[in-house]
Amino acid sequence: MSTYSNVLVVLDPTVDKQKALNRAIELVRLQGGKLTAFLSVYDFSYEMTTMLSGEERESMRQAVIKDRELWISDYLAAARAGGVNIDIKVVWHNRPFEAVVLAVLEDNYDLVIKGTHDHDVLKSMIFTPTDWHILRKCPCPVLLVKDHDWPQGGNIIAAVNAGSEQEHHLELNQKVTATALKMAGLLNAQTHLVNAYPGTPVNIAIEIPEFNPQEYSSTMKHHHIEAVSALAAQYDIDSEHYHVKEGMPEDVLPELATKLDAEMVVIGTIGRTGLSAAIIGNTAEHVIDRLDCDVLAVKPANFVCPLQKD
Repeated sequence: MSTYSNVLVVLDPTVDKQKALNRAIELVRLQGGKLTAFLSVYDFSYEMTTMLSGEERESMRQAVIKDRELWISDYLAAARAGGVNIDIKVVWHNRPFEAVVLAVLEDNYDLVIKGTHDHDVLKSMIFTPTDWHILRKCPCPVLLVKDHDWPQGGNIIAAVNAGSEQEHHLELNQKVTATALKMAGLLNAQTHLVNAYPGTPVNIAIEIPEFNPQEYSSTMKHHHIEAVSALAAQYDIDSEHYHVKEGMPEDVLPELATKLDAEMVVIGTIGRTGLSAAIIGNTAEHVIDRLDCDVLAVKPANFVCPLQKD
């Protein structure tokens, strides 16, 4: 049975190498299932052609869509000849991220695969590129593809926050771990749990004279080790394959991913919207640009897509 039976892969017409498509084809060959190659197109000049009637503008839009479908079909010829089942979906939409999310809502895809671009660090913290919008708003898991290969017998990281007692974090830990194990089974890989915990707050040590930073750090470390150990035991993950490190996730995860030469990091994302998302994003977004491997982002079971109609 397929881990993901209905996959949407987002194409990028601005690049020659469609790494997301290549990864999607590899996934379907490993686990079966149906694949749809997706592209959203838009040209503002077509909307501004006031001398044409609405029907003529629609005809022009359909001509562009047809041209893109032919381009995709040529791209897919080799994979289709190899027996991979691939559909094509091209839509006219001025917001690429919204087109992707609406397609997921309409056709019940259970995984979106998209290639990533490198983002300027400052811009990615203030503005919201298409990747960030899809991460926050897409109701199904999103696999963001980089250039790292998927070798057999590699390593997959499940990024957990085991020390938290908040229900949504506990539920996400379970989902992230289970997802990482499924992907590891598919790729014949090892699963590693990675948990980062914060260091001693400097301001508390300064403001409260009787505060003991060594005791605080030791207590915090043991709390997280016990929580990760308990989570690992639920999934029969041995102690050699879980890691508890002091530091921020955006520092700890890339460091361990490099050390383990991981091909994928599975991470949970709450999906913030509004001002907090525009300014600071969330942990998943801070981590992604610093990883040289794929990132599979999953959401909690009670996530509600902001584009979902009532």
